[in-house]
Amino acid sequence: DPVPPLQVIRPEPCCVCGSRIRFGKTAIKCCQCQLLLHTKCREQCPSLCTPRPHHHAWPREGVLADFAPSTPPLVPTLVVQCVTEVETRGLTETGLYRVPGAEQLVREWKRKLLRAGGALPALSSVADIHVVCGVLKDFLRGLKEPLGEGAASPLSLLPGAATDIPDDAASDTALRHVVSKLPPANRDTLAFLMLHLLRVSHSPDCKMDVLNLSRVFGPTLVGHSSANPTPLAIMDDTPRQCKVVARLLSLPPSFWRGFVETEQENLVPM
Repeated sequence: DPVPPLQVIRPEPCCVCGSRIRFGKTAIKCCQCQLLLHTKCREQCPSLCTPRPHHHAWPREGVLADFAPSTPPLVPTLVVQCVTEVETRGLTETGLYRVPGAEQLVREWKRKLLRAGGALPALSSVADIHVVCGVLKDFLRGLKEPLGEGAASPLSLLPGAATDIPDDAASDTALRHVVSKLPPANRDTLAFLMLHLLRVSHSPDCKMDVLNLSRVFGPTLVGHSSANPTPLAIMDDTPRQCKVVARLLSLPPSFWRGFVETEQENLVPM
């Protein structure tokens, strides 16, 4: 009783051929027994299966770890599925993440995905890719704390030198240190998202360079410098939040890949 193809979050062996299905690859999972298999192995799959407990729905809001899988890389299925859908058919769309999707559809699909828990419905039926982008942004905005927070030295308290001095090795070192100290789920998801946004920035059709993307994601990913910011403080924080994301996007892709590539046993690069 297979469901539509899904993206693999953690590497598992195919129940038919035994070889490993890698992170981010497409696979099929049985609704009843939850066995995973390559799409190419579907015809050889045994017909009898043993029912297992269904997935529980995710909370409506929570910290990122509430949505993450139990084994690395700790990237929520919702994030992987939205990103994969955007990269599959959205990299020729102008204004990705800047052009809003229909609010009602964004709310409906976010609610549908949160209710589904770990077994998400396919996003291929969402005609407007901007709606998928909206779901991802709304999910990140709805977290109890921004993705770049939750650590003793969160991104919102980054030293000024880390964002104000371009092309300085000390700046990169400070950024890498702060990222590595984030909670594991926040760190892995931030890495996965940065790699995605770099691909978007490199697509000429999207017309979304690093500056545009940092304006969109700065307030979403980076918290405020105080717990209860005033309206004036929020205005003052916005340029700094954007600058932090722009600096994160300036780090080499190899740094980010170190957190999400499953071949590495140690997910924290030195």
